[in-house]
Amino acid sequence: MKKVFVRSIFVVFLVLFFAVANSFALTQKQKHKVPVQSGLTKIADNVYSYVDVKGGSPRNSFGANAGIIIGKKGIVVIDTLISSNEAKRFIKDIRAITDKPVKYVVNTHSHLDHTFGNADFRRLGAVIISQENCKKNMEKNSEAALKNAGAFGLTEKDMEGTRIVYPVLTFNDRMEIDLGDQKVELIYPGPSHTDGSILVYLPDKKILFAGDALFTNYHPFMAEGNIESWIKALDFILKMDADIIIPGHGPVSGKKDVEEMKEYLTAFDKKAGELSSQSQDADFIAAEIRKALPQRPEGEWMIKANVRMKYLKK
Repeated sequence: MKKVFVRSIFVVFLVLFFAVANSFALTQKQKHKVPVQSGLTKIADNVYSYVDVKGGSPRNSFGANAGIIIGKKGIVVIDTLISSNEAKRFIKDIRAITDKPVKYVVNTHSHLDHTFGNADFRRLGAVIISQENCKKNMEKNSEAALKNAGAFGLTEKDMEGTRIVYPVLTFNDRMEIDLGDQKVELIYPGPSHTDGSILVYLPDKKILFAGDALFTNYHPFMAEGNIESWIKALDFILKMDADIIIPGHGPVSGKKDVEEMKEYLTAFDKKAGELSSQSQDADFIAAEIRKALPQRPEGEWMIKANVRMKYLKK
């Protein structure tokens, strides 16, 4: 009975978040044609990613980045986007670059915009990998999220063919993938955006896929994050030997963007804590926080959503 109750609470939580997102996305769609990412960007030799997606919405996986690492033995895919349709687009873009087999999929965390394309890659024979908490979170929440896809601004057509496929290989702190001529390190720096969010690191290329531990030019989703440990995870990234950082959402980034993410989380948490102790008016609190934060062009609606879900009394 307790598991059913917890799951129901989480569904309500998600519906609230994505109802706000959907309302914003539909408004934006009326103003502009929703952009669709065109092809993967070359980050370095044998490393490609979607980056800097504009106008994040349900139609483009809320602007989520996803990438590939190509080695002698095959391909590692990093995240699979929000649906079977989006995964098929991703696979088509991969095949425009290489015909090597997709050996592994790494889910950087459990959220639908990064994992709901898993099934299409599993059909290609990929082994799906995640941190152990990520798999637990998916098992707890993903089926319910898929059933409530309409509340996320996703239509039946958007989600056609989408089914939940869980990671089959998990780890706790670290894991290494050997592609023959390319080593890929999977690192759990502790809880950040979620309690199962990981980093994907190519030490020889000094490239880091940060997942949603880092949002650049996007307002981050903070409701599931532990701010104190998230900042520690960002400090961990700052100490890494990484020159190129791919965020979970936004353009190719660097250490400066990690510093700005720390500043954002600290400022938001402090202001939201102060204001929520005085008022339960989400609109007022969000407006005041907006004044205190540096401007970010994508996802401003997330400010109010984070206030409601993380700081106001339930």
